[in-house]
Amino acid sequence: MSGFRLPSCGLIDRSRPLHFTFDGKRYQGFAGDSLASALLANGVDILGRSFKYHRPRGLFSAGVEEPNAMVTLRSSARTEPNCKAPMVELFEGLEAKSQNRWPSLGLDIMALNGLAGPLLSAGFYYKTFMGPTRKAWMFYEHFIRKAAGMGAGTQLRDPDRYEETNAFCDVLIAGAGPTGLMAALAAAQSGARIVLVDDQAEMGGSLRGTSLTVGEAAGDIWCRSALAVLSALPNVTLLPRTTVYGYYDDNTFGAVERVSDHLPVPPEATPRQRHWTIRAKQLVIAAGAIERPLIFAGNDTPGVMLADAIRIYVERYGVSPGQRIALFANNDGAYRTVAALAKAGVTVVAVVDPRPEIGAEARSVVEGCGAELLTGHVVTRARGGRRLAAIEVTPYDPANGVQDRLHRSIPVDCLAVSGGWTPTIHLASQASGPARWDEALAAFLPGEPTQPWQAAGACSGELSTAACLTAGIQAGAEAARACGFAPSPISVPAVGPEITCDAILPLWDARPAGGKGKAFVDLQHDVTASDVSLAHREGFRSVEHLKRYTTLGMATDQGKTSNMAGLALMAQERGLSIPEVGTTRFRPPYTPIALGALAGQARGAHFRPLRRTPMHDWHVAEGADMMEVGLWQRPRVYRRDGETVEQAYIREARQVRQSVGIVDVSTLGKIDVQGPDAAEFLNRVYSNGFLKLPEGKARYGLMLREDGFLWDDGTTWRLGEHRFLMTTTTANAAPVLAQLEFLLAAVWPEMKVAVTSVSDQWAAMAVSGPKARDLLAAVLDDIGMSNEAFPFMGVREGHLDGVPVLVARLSFSGELAYEVYAGAHSGEAVWRRIMAAGEAFDVVAYGLEALGTLRIEKGHVAGPELDGRTTAEDLGLGGMTSRRKDYIGSAMMDREGLVDDNRMKLVGLISRDGQPVRSGSHLIVPNGESPPRSLGHVTSSTYSPALEKYIALGLLEDGRNRIGEALVATYPLKGHNVDVEVVSSHFFDPEGSRMHV
Repeated sequence: MSGFRLPSCGLIDRSRPLHFTFDGKRYQGFAGDSLASALLANGVDILGRSFKYHRPRGLFSAGVEEPNAMVTLRSSARTEPNCKAPMVELFEGLEAKSQNRWPSLGLDIMALNGLAGPLLSAGFYYKTFMGPTRKAWMFYEHFIRKAAGMGAGTQLRDPDRYEETNAFCDVLIAGAGPTGLMAALAAAQSGARIVLVDDQAEMGGSLRGTSLTVGEAAGDIWCRSALAVLSALPNVTLLPRTTVYGYYDDNTFGAVERVSDHLPVPPEATPRQRHWTIRAKQLVIAAGAIERPLIFAGNDTPGVMLADAIRIYVERYGVSPGQRIALFANNDGAYRTVAALAKAGVTVVAVVDPRPEIGAEARSVVEGCGAELLTGHVVTRARGGRRLAAIEVTPYDPANGVQDRLHRSIPVDCLAVSGGWTPTIHLASQASGPARWDEALAAFLPGEPTQPWQAAGACSGELSTAACLTAGIQAGAEAARACGFAPSPISVPAVGPEITCDAILPLWDARPAGGKGKAFVDLQHDVTASDVSLAHREGFRSVEHLKRYTTLGMATDQGKTSNMAGLALMAQERGLSIPEVGTTRFRPPYTPIALGALAGQARGAHFRPLRRTPMHDWHVAEGADMMEVGLWQRPRVYRRDGETVEQAYIREARQVRQSVGIVDVSTLGKIDVQGPDAAEFLNRVYSNGFLKLPEGKARYGLMLREDGFLWDDGTTWRLGEHRFLMTTTTANAAPVLAQLEFLLAAVWPEMKVAVTSVSDQWAAMAVSGPKARDLLAAVLDDIGMSNEAFPFMGVREGHLDGVPVLVARLSFSGELAYEVYAGAHSGEAVWRRIMAAGEAFDVVAYGLEALGTLRIEKGHVAGPELDGRTTAEDLGLGGMTSRRKDYIGSAMMDREGLVDDNRMKLVGLISRDGQPVRSGSHLIVPNGESPPRSLGHVTSSTYSPALEKYIALGLLEDGRNRIGEALVATYPLKGHNVDVEVVSSHFFDPEGSRMHV
């Protein structure tokens, strides 16, 4: 039986009809509807399919806890999957599509998964993908990836914009129901700065649409009056459509405001969503509570809904989800739904309650509506396919459990269920000790705070409206007082007659022993009660193991309606109480967050600004193939007509060896280190000595991590007694600076040293090759270039055509080489002057490929070798680690595992068959064991014009004792195998004679 629109109930604007589509079919709703209420009003029973079994699923709740009604909104570039229908505000022209079905929602071929239920039980991922053979995953991967997931997004560029902003306040109040409103009123009148946040479009929470009276008015009218008072106060900020999703250190909160999600297209210059970073002195958590379902066979049948959700659809939206409705509840509070249905003229045929006795007010409600009251009974099964048709009711004895016999079948088209309430402790859990168990509520309450917050209202176990109003006043006043304000007492408004959530019977599982039929715990991930039992039998009994083995609570709803039932079932299996079993900790985010909201305006060039060196325009004009290297654009090669990349870099590298070349190295990290303790500071940072480095000299240094592994390398130049210029690898420029700042701030705060990034201040170029000295002698004004005047590792200041420059004689190519530094604004002019003078010396500009070739030929390590797993000794640099001083990493570098003789060591590799060696290839023994054991891997490879062979660097077990061995470099993914010979990593001029001439 389809749901229908009630003639008069609700807060919707019936004078403003809105049209929308669902799966291509056109429907009508009204302003104020949610997508869920509009679909209910139009009799849409099935809104989605479940994740694993693709069972038909209908609407289950009325808030963010919704596990079933997941839809995809809009189309093209604005496509957004996995939206919860109860949280989607209806607007004209809304496009919505159901998910996780093929070819249609009504006929889903994947529903055949239900026939394979035993094969898809708990842990089937592990059992299937990890066996029965090593290649099982290779076979299943294609099918699993195709079936995985719920909704499908778009690969088109998001056309909308997002913003991020900051807010500072005295009191942040999360939740604007009766508790939050009263907390805001109590704190605001003291003068404290208040931010009141709620995830609904209209604040008020449970008061919206209720017939309950507050003060002298209906709850909804009182709510509007309170909001009018708050909005008029200059010290109060109201943020509707906003969710506080995370609680971080120092009372910092993340929140997302859905600014334009309720509109077809965001207005010009208006963001779609806004991310708030809120810093508050005090937090009041007024997040409410979520109603719990009950477990019985067929409890996922469309038409089975949470009781309070049905009340909300009736009172707030004027929609009834059925025409013959029954209630199955274990607490008095659920009878409010019966009262709301009766008032709206909807037939309630039966009320099923496992308790032998119910409260007087609850009994009065049932008698007033004419429903049959079945105390001491439970619903053991819901029957129906695409829609609920009947429920089976069985006697229940608290002492002996569910009786294994059918009492009767009752025809209904909707069943309201209520297993009690679970306080929403997510935010509290992120900043507290373990949750506390409350026996009377059969629920977990917030633990002891570790930051300045307090919970109030339903999220702290006070489930009546009157109690929430009182708790809100107290919490708001205490928060304001803690911020140094003096709140004045305010009175608690009287609340009309209310059925409170008293006398709960902790019932979780209503199945009789040996009962058949699937009973679901997690509706979205299709986790059944039998899955929990199986997890217990197979040893996954910890709550963390249970969660991961069964995927319980790991869906988009994060177990908001399933966690408690899962804990209860495991407690029953283990013969323990629920608090003894424990609960998982909630982590941010509370609800899913669009990546655009987290990124804000940091997207495209704003996320990763395109960095160009001062010589960029020259490179482009000369036809360089530019490539992104980290944040920088750098020349790969300067190709001539008809050249391949390989031909170009071979030509460039050969010309450097034969004459002279120039390469742009402006991207190196450059850090100015100054102060009386600068030399001592560097001596503690580098593994080799820097205390006695003379002025006007440079030294190659190694930095280790605290765990003893090699981190970064570079040269540092002593420009004065207390001034140094440190260079780092391009990739580690920012991390090294951050580490230096940390050391000075936290480890050695007594040291008088200042570090400053000057990476962008300097343009840098390396001039390398046998004619490098002659070329620079022709352009430098006042620097002597003889070997005696300018020795190896020397640093000189001077001028080039009147431009101040720093020149250091050092080499990473194995050739006579110099690095020339000029101010960034003069970089291109200096480069052009060197190139012009270099024509007489047959100069060549070379790119990254040739740069890599030259350093591999020389055996110089770079990023692929400094991979975070190698030590200085592994790379043949052990002689640069001092044994006479302490420095970062020195205490850990001699651990047993780091000095093992069998560790992988740096070696050279030469291709024996003339084939290129792929970086990343594994090194194995030819014709060895099967499957072969990897002895190491290739880190860097190139074609060497100096050797006229393909060569590579690699890390090899006991590599230095394997020189001369024949191995195979295998790349299984491409079926590529190359015979290689292990040689020294110093392929070219190992004595270093060429760079010392």
